[in-house]
Amino acid sequence: MNILIVDDHPLNVESYASLLATAENTKEAQLHQAFDCKQAYDCMANCKNNAMPLDIALIDISLPPYEEKELFSGDDVAVLIQKAFPNCKIIIISMHNEPAWVDRIIKRIQPQVFIAKSDINFGKFSEIIKDIDNNQLYYSQTIVAARNKITGQNLDWDKHDKKILELLAKGTMTKDLPNQIPLSLSAIEKRKNNMKKQLLFKGGTDIELLNSAEKAGIINLFK
Repeated sequence: MNILIVDDHPLNVESYASLLATAENTKEAQLHQAFDCKQAYDCMANCKNNAMPLDIALIDISLPPYEEKELFSGDDVAVLIQKAFPNCKIIIISMHNEPAWVDRIIKRIQPQVFIAKSDINFGKFSEIIKDIDNNQLYYSQTIVAARNKITGQNLDWDKHDKKILELLAKGTMTKDLPNQIPLSLSAIEKRKNNMKKQLLFKGGTDIELLNSAEKAGIINLFK
């Protein structure tokens, strides 16, 4: 396994390398380090030329550019890696968490892991690595909240979707929802699953769905 770590702060690179060295899935991986876009490009090119596929790339967004190759930030590096190594799993770690910025990164890169630096929990790092090895997404709390602010403005949910949320918030069991909404139980479950995908980026509990909808300001559930 080959892992590329890209961050312009050497202490961060050392910290991530130490964490990866202790995670069960990555402790025997060959780690490659870069501190700017040029070093990241050179490392990626070296792996490509030597038939060493990158399996995971952990990338900070704010990086010194490599203008010759039109690499101006970590997301440019991530896109280039995805083209060269389509199976490489991208981990984005950044201090930025503005909703519009988060939305742009997700749409452009669709990273397997997206963590705001303010959310970093070194104790959970091994668990996160295990999740992406099983093809599961992990977006940290701040990233999810930021993305939901944009999502909430763009959702095209109808009155039935909102009614489902309202009734769940009041404690109504899913099996009883067809008594109050003119939809079959299977149709209601399908709508719930769709809402969870949009707000949680993966499956989750009804409580997680409600909490996420409330934080996003999609619907005022608890008044």
